[in-house]
Amino acid sequence: QVQLVESGGGLVQPGGSLRLSCTGSAFSLDDSSIGWFRQAPGKEREGVSCITPLRNAHSVDGRFTISRDNAKNTVYLQMDSLKPDDTAVYYCARSQCFPQITALPTDAYWGQGTQVTVSS
Repeated sequence: QVQLVESGGGLVQPGGSLRLSCTGSAFSLDDSSIGWFRQAPGKEREGVSCITPLRNAHSVDGRFTISRDNAKNTVYLQMDSLKPDDTAVYYCARSQCFPQITALPTDAYWGQGTQVTVSS
């Protein structure tokens, strides 16, 4: 099945860091812009970071850094100085990065998401 698979979530204390991974399953990420999105309980899903095939990055928060390793078919989201408000399920999808981070309307290949919980 063609999809993106997220991993790396977990429980972290405020001020801590996590690195999320987004890996293509039966799908090469090389030619795709990949965005990270999150959805907190009771809130709409929002785009947080995105990277193009040429490694142009767009992040809405300077605490988040996106990168890609095509040899590993993986896009990473490094999250630092985490806050309780960052608690959400994080997803990746094929996206458009500019001017806004927007998942493709078709063939976005959404994964199941990975839970990030920031709590003391």
